[in-house]
Amino acid sequence: MSQVQIGQPVPDFTLPAAGGEQISLSQYRGRKVLLYFYPKSMTPACTQEACEFRDAHDTIAAKDAVILGISPDSPALQARFAAKHSLPFPLLSDEEHQVSELFGVWQLKKLYGREFMGVVRSTFLIDEEGRLAAEWRKVRVKGHVDAVLGEIVK
Repeated sequence: MSQVQIGQPVPDFTLPAAGGEQISLSQYRGRKVLLYFYPKSMTPACTQEACEFRDAHDTIAAKDAVILGISPDSPALQARFAAKHSLPFPLLSDEEHQVSELFGVWQLKKLYGREFMGVVRSTFLIDEEGRLAAEWRKVRVKGHVDAVLGEIVK
């Protein structure tokens, strides 16, 4: 499967959510979808990012957009993460990293001289017609949500 490109339709996918239900991208056709990929629940940077998206949730929802968080964590860990931080949006489990590969965020990473495969923190905006409208790759948490909000409120 090839990687999604700006302006192109995003293929539908279905992943398990923290609450146990299955969520498909196609459920949100007609609304903007803010899809953010994060490496690991309960880690400092991922917690900060999730909480900043939580705090911006009402502003994003007012623009008829939804937030979906995706990581390779299990649905059970995602549920604990969402409950602990009162996250008002679905967290999806991509344990087989198929959706992460579709978006090109499952990559070789290096940390303290060790190499491993993992999610590179990235965010994607999908328009109401299901096309990729914007992307932020290899993001730093600080200031990221503000940059995303600037694109959504245009």
